[in-house]
Amino acid sequence: MGPAQLPLQRAFQGNPMAITRLEQLLPAALARPRKRLAAAFANDAHTIEAVHDAVARGIVDATLVGDEAVIRAKCQELGIDPGAFILVHEPVDTRAAARAVALVRSGACQILMKGLVSTDKYMRAILDKEAGLMAPGAILSHVSVIENLRYPKLIICGDVAVLPYPELKEKIAITNYCIKVAQALGVARPKVAVLAASEQVLPKIQATVDAAVLAKMAERGQIQGAWVDGPMALDVAVDPEAAATKGVSGPVAGDADCLVFPNIDAGNVFYKTCSKLAGCELAAMVMGAQAPCILSSRGDSVLTKLYSITLAALTAE
Repeated sequence: MGPAQLPLQRAFQGNPMAITRLEQLLPAALARPRKRLAAAFANDAHTIEAVHDAVARGIVDATLVGDEAVIRAKCQELGIDPGAFILVHEPVDTRAAARAVALVRSGACQILMKGLVSTDKYMRAILDKEAGLMAPGAILSHVSVIENLRYPKLIICGDVAVLPYPELKEKIAITNYCIKVAQALGVARPKVAVLAASEQVLPKIQATVDAAVLAKMAERGQIQGAWVDGPMALDVAVDPEAAATKGVSGPVAGDADCLVFPNIDAGNVFYKTCSKLAGCELAAMVMGAQAPCILSSRGDSVLTKLYSITLAALTAE
């Protein structure tokens, strides 16, 4: 058996019930009680099409907040019956985002999704101290689930979009969010690699110091439910041959389920390299708020948005 086959064997031996492909999210979500999604300023065809697909599959019910005339016109263009949704008329993007957040805050909806509203306005509605979705001291972080056909299981990673240069407290939150998502995907005890440019702890490279602290915290039970190791370079985290060559051992080396990036530069480049150059499909959401918040890009495919909705449905309370 060659080195490239080893991670596949480990994944199936250790987590026989784990979701290893994004399409498996769909039946898993159907096994849970259906949640209701609120889409903020759902005036675009991509959002409407993805939400309708999720509704038609029985994954969620949906409320679309936005310009009702525009939404109905887009539905007609797509051949979608607008009766599949509850429509809330609000033609101003900031107010539409606030109304969608209010639906989640009240408990009427359990998932929030970004529509055509810009990211800064969407995030401002979530972070609003009086009417938003944040508990005091909570930390928002973006979690991605990436399907790379060259890797035998899904890669759960963060943060690639929200926290630019996370300090240790924020990296603890990122780690815990990745663990929570991995467990929702059926990985009972996920393997978390805290990434840096080197496996050595180098005092002048803060990412290596933070990674070592996170690993020690997990060893002492301050981070629970996962194996956490670091610092690790990416090759050591995902390639058992590279790990063996560099003399790095342990349950995480060469077989990581989760990747914690040192900063947004590394995370965002990895995310976009996977999606744009490697043709990977993915799902993503923001965690740390009262409910999962889908932060989709205008460039995301309908399928990516569908998978993101499904991921949110799997993790929503």
